[in-house]
Amino acid sequence: MTELNLKPKDDNLYLPLAVKVIEAKNFTSKEKFLRLEIPNGKTLGNVPGQFVMVSILGIGEAPISISSEPRNNSTFDLCFRAVGDVTNKLYDMKVGDTLHIRGPFGNGYNDKIMPRLQNKELMFIAGGIGLAPLRSLINKTLAESGNYKKIYVLYGCKSPSERLYVDELAAIAKIGGNVELLETVDKADGTWSGNVGVITTLIPKVNCDPDNTIAAICGPPIMYKFVVKSLLDKKIPKENIYMSLERRMKCGVGKCGHCQMGGVYVCQEGSVFNYADIEFNEEAL
Repeated sequence: MTELNLKPKDDNLYLPLAVKVIEAKNFTSKEKFLRLEIPNGKTLGNVPGQFVMVSILGIGEAPISISSEPRNNSTFDLCFRAVGDVTNKLYDMKVGDTLHIRGPFGNGYNDKIMPRLQNKELMFIAGGIGLAPLRSLINKTLAESGNYKKIYVLYGCKSPSERLYVDELAAIAKIGGNVELLETVDKADGTWSGNVGVITTLIPKVNCDPDNTIAAICGPPIMYKFVVKSLLDKKIPKENIYMSLERRMKCGVGKCGHCQMGGVYVCQEGSVFNYADIEFNEEAL
């Protein structure tokens, strides 16, 4: 048998790492939260906006965004929607089960972007499951809220029953000071007394200084075009708009070409993009 000669830096690219489920919660009939633990006290080493390739032996592999902020311990969080073979099997997992990951991969809110956020007004705009990838950056900035002039969290869902992280949303709503939560649903029920309408109906309610505001967007593809237009109408510079674009990544390391978007490899150059860099990419929006 030929021995693989992988360099140490390549281990996380090709060799899946076994991680254990230490917490599991069903948010809805399709969305689930998992907290995972890496063996031997190792840390994931992610930045907000990155993803991991999650595999279940004998079934397959799928990209899932990391929903937790960078941590100094061996745990990290995933939140996903059960829509395929891998994620449907993940949905059935419980505490004590083992799955495998590669990564973290992709360019997130790294050391080139994060300094731009300092002393700015931040507007997080999340639609549906898009709250999960943005949660990493939201939690990081909330923990350092003194470094920002204002933090707005805008969240929209189809219905109240589809809201994710409801306990955390309630906690954000109580923070006060320079932190403000605005929520909306497309269709209300008897439990909902808040705003009703698509997420763009929240943007005019934000009283920000456009030139000093940076927006971060994540949600279903149909949402981006309308949210970007609303932000530009609010006079927020296109260079101040960041978005997480999802494509069906297969390898995570720029080898298969499956995630190409007008010549751009999303798994390598994204999945966080500055709108000014991709506004003319016909496949982006």
